[in-house]
Amino acid sequence: MTVHHTPTTPSPARPARGRRPGAGTLYLLGFAALYLAAVRTPFGQRAENGLINENGAGPAWIYDWSGAAYGSWALPPLEDTALPTLLAGLAVLAAVTVVRRCWWRGGAAAGVVVGTLVTAEVCARVLPRPDLVDAPMMLLEPSFPSGHAAVPAALAAGAALVVSARVRPWVLAAGLLWLAVTAAAVQATYHHRPSDVLGAALLACVCHRLAVRLLPADAAQEAPAPSRWPAVAVLVPAAAGALVAGARNDGLLPSLVFAAAAFGCALLLWSAVRLDRSAR
Repeated sequence: MTVHHTPTTPSPARPARGRRPGAGTLYLLGFAALYLAAVRTPFGQRAENGLINENGAGPAWIYDWSGAAYGSWALPPLEDTALPTLLAGLAVLAAVTVVRRCWWRGGAAAGVVVGTLVTAEVCARVLPRPDLVDAPMMLLEPSFPSGHAAVPAALAAGAALVVSARVRPWVLAAGLLWLAVTAAAVQATYHHRPSDVLGAALLACVCHRLAVRLLPADAAQEAPAPSRWPAVAVLVPAAAGALVAGARNDGLLPSLVFAAAAFGCALLLWSAVRLDRSAR
């Protein structure tokens, strides 16, 4: 009896992964480009300085919740609540890791949080802000990136690694709303500029993508798949929160810019989390 062998068609070769930059590299390049454009050019400094006037934090709608008002409670992680909020968030991530027994992903989530906050703190100390436009003294202090905005960005990015696919959309919606409100608040109260909060979000994106990239193959396969929720369902609350928290009584244009930058932070983090399986 003659056995006939069916010829097999060779599968097309996969493109080499090293020939194009990954998402993490693009976020890192965005961080560097943002710093150079907003902080190291006269145009960038004038544009951001022009959003700040002599009225201070008082006209901000969120002033009473920002901790800047005398005797007021600060909305976490604003003012002195940043460190307690960070520690509480890490404790929650650790608890979820223990309950779900997702040890690799729990370690990756902790790495995202610690990496984002440490990098933000180091960058804020070592990246100079030269006086290129003869600005007033109050506008000369380096503030890139925002450590306060980095807290919700890092915790939301870390939570996306450890929660189950069933609750992940809810967690992301809450995290992005929190990030947008925080980013808008620190701008509206004149603690940070738009580039500062966007820089913090980009750092969280870089650390999230790096953590996903370094996960072992089996842990990466167990990672929750990207949500099937439409983006609008997750991002609309963030947009609404950014508009309210970024609003001021003394100018429509600055309020809209603050809100747009805050929503941009949420959009950046959403884009990074949506790529969770694309790298493998």
